[in-house]
Amino acid sequence: MIHSTKGIVLRTVAYSETSIIAQLYTELFGLQSYLINGVRSGKKSALKSNLFQPASILELEVYHNEQKNLQRIREARWHYLYKQIFFNISKNTVALFITELLQKVIRQPEQNPSLYNFIEDAYMHLDNADARITAGYPLFFALHLTSFLGFHINDDYGPDKPLFDLREGEFIKEPPLHPYYIDRDTSAGISALLKIRLPEELHQIQLSGEKRRSLLEYIIQFYRLHVQDFGSMKSLPILREILA
Repeated sequence: MIHSTKGIVLRTVAYSETSIIAQLYTELFGLQSYLINGVRSGKKSALKSNLFQPASILELEVYHNEQKNLQRIREARWHYLYKQIFFNISKNTVALFITELLQKVIRQPEQNPSLYNFIEDAYMHLDNADARITAGYPLFFALHLTSFLGFHINDDYGPDKPLFDLREGEFIKEPPLHPYYIDRDTSAGISALLKIRLPEELHQIQLSGEKRRSLLEYIIQFYRLHVQDFGSMKSLPILREILA
């Protein structure tokens, strides 16, 4: 059966000499892998290889069979054509960070329209963001993504709870017995970022490049503590330079 859905490209890998396998997060079916024949052959193909760059947002006509691990795409076209993400180094690096983070935390083919809409909006807001918003964008996205992953952070930071416990995912009064917690100043930064609801509001937070890098390191550590086999982030070293 043929279905219409939107999908966001998370990764592509070569398959044979002429084909690729593209992993997309779709609005209708969640995480899916698609075998796309002929796009690397140099010959005219109904599906163009440039559509399947990481972070691409597409309109799709797909064949879907619940019994198969690899699906097929009948038609694909741009849903949103980026103005800057593919050409601006800073925005492209942030987009690759977002995409890599999604690869690590989305592992099951479960439909979640709210998560899909959050991700799609995040890429489009990034495309239109100014330089200051772009610098804070990885922090905003990584913190708010937790709301969809089962370890949402309750922002009850205050004088009675000035420390953030990375392992428990909550603000606490006193240092815990384990080493996975954040100092008062950095915990205040986490709380301020949690209060932001739209990327444009990042203008309200004053963070130095050093503070942004420190916050991001703690947030990634938080993910490592809560996502099994999270591993390392390949985009992180380049992103540290962007956050400066």
